[in-house]
Amino acid sequence: MTWSILARDAQGRFGMAIASRFFAVGALCLHSQRGVGALATQALMNPLYGPAGLALLAAGQPAAEALATLIAGDAGREHRQVHLLPAAGPGAAHTGAACVAWCGHQLFDDFSVAGNMLAGPQVLAATADAYRSAAGLPLAERLLAAMAAGEAAGGDKRGKQAAALRIQADEDWLQLDLRVDDHLDPITELQRLHQVSLQRSQPFMACLAGRHDPVGLTDRDQIEARIARFHADLLGPSCQPGEATR
Repeated sequence: MTWSILARDAQGRFGMAIASRFFAVGALCLHSQRGVGALATQALMNPLYGPAGLALLAAGQPAAEALATLIAGDAGREHRQVHLLPAAGPGAAHTGAACVAWCGHQLFDDFSVAGNMLAGPQVLAATADAYRSAAGLPLAERLLAAMAAGEAAGGDKRGKQAAALRIQADEDWLQLDLRVDDHLDPITELQRLHQVSLQRSQPFMACLAGRHDPVGLTDRDQIEARIARFHADLLGPSCQPGEATR
């Protein structure tokens, strides 16, 4: 019913995107923790996998060991699909024998894709190929391009309904958290919301209190100047990769 992509970049950020013919698929499927990893649980999802899997990664378990621990204690594991990507090292994935065809997963050096109830294996192949081909784009745009390619290759064989995009950067809160819960063309709508987020939301988020600045910007003139600089950078060659998810 669902396919997703997890990715990490050279700056230590995690990116996650998912789409499905299922209402609000972004609500319980995607999980991440700063400096630890990202995880997607799907098919007959087990939302407990998110906190438990991230805790295992945080404790130092490699992804394959963390995954084995997760599914070993779950009698419903053959109905589940899960993939996880740690901050460093290889990722891991499980597609249960009872997941609805077509189902499968693929692991790469810095990203993974997984899906079930898809139109065919070409959905994951197109998603992965598009993500690699978009290597010059910012992380959020790479993920959106990947999901759009998967949709064009057939996506969820039941149709479209929901999609989500998340970026976890060097804060305990998400740098970007976009959800389309019920829409006739959710990935296109997700792309539109991302463009709207560039207007004020993303540059404003960069002004908030965080780990490296416990106060953040409180002077409104400085905030407006930061937003103006953000847009100037978007239009010119001096855009700083850490300034926006784009």
